[in-house]
Amino acid sequence: MANAENISLPDLAETGPEVTINGTKIPSTPEGMAVAYSSLVLMALLPIFFGAFRSVKHHQEQKNDENAQLETMTHRDAAMFPIYASCALFGLYVFFQIFSKEHINLLLTGYFFFLGVLALAHILGPVVNSLLPAAFPNRKYHLKFFEGDGEIMEDVIDYQFDRRDLVTLAICGLTGVWYLWKKHWIANNLFGLAFSVNGVELLQLNSVLTGCILLGGLFIYDIFWVFGTNVMVTVAKSFEAPIKLVFPQDLLEKGLDSSNFAMLGLGDIVIPGIFIALLLRFDCR
Repeated sequence: MANAENISLPDLAETGPEVTINGTKIPSTPEGMAVAYSSLVLMALLPIFFGAFRSVKHHQEQKNDENAQLETMTHRDAAMFPIYASCALFGLYVFFQIFSKEHINLLLTGYFFFLGVLALAHILGPVVNSLLPAAFPNRKYHLKFFEGDGEIMEDVIDYQFDRRDLVTLAICGLTGVWYLWKKHWIANNLFGLAFSVNGVELLQLNSVLTGCILLGGLFIYDIFWVFGTNVMVTVAKSFEAPIKLVFPQDLLEKGLDSSNFAMLGLGDIVIPGIFIALLLRFDCR
């Protein structure tokens, strides 16, 4: 999991308290650093706050639905999570060594585009519904997709939505196009915040012991891949996706066209967030 550090937008691999222009290092001002790190702290707290309350609601909906299976992270899931993460990380490392970085990032950009649009739509759906007027010509739809034939048919997709959901999806789709076209840091943060809120809401621990197993495994995972090898650093330098929150340290000087950024990885938000959500669900029992 990445800690807060400085990055230059043209090359996210360049980290440090200074940005280099034509070989000259321009240090960040104390005011700019204060604004950037204060904003990162605020952006880290907001997903945990809203995601924890959404987690309580989601957990209650699962309990009230007789057909829904209560999904929580078990001891085994927590123990296997660092192993799965290690396989994914090393797989990306191998891919970046074999194939072109541009081609891999093109595929990853498309993948995270769809994930980001859906995650953002899940968050903004209630907000858009409340803003649309009562006279909005709404109509409900039911999408079903079956597998098999006759008596052995099984539901593969059974999804209900309406025109309000389509409006939300269109708005989030425009945000996704903005991210694809410009890779702007605000669009990156919108997707990153959506991923964080959804992660805190949907990744539910079933006990404190499960959380301790998860943290212990991730502790070893971080030490090995960050300090024991160059795998994590190589992937982080090559990977272009909204998996971090960024905020410019030169915002006061350059405005929205800033190029010297402080960064916070989403893992540093979601992992503590699921613990806070567990405590809140315990309080709400």
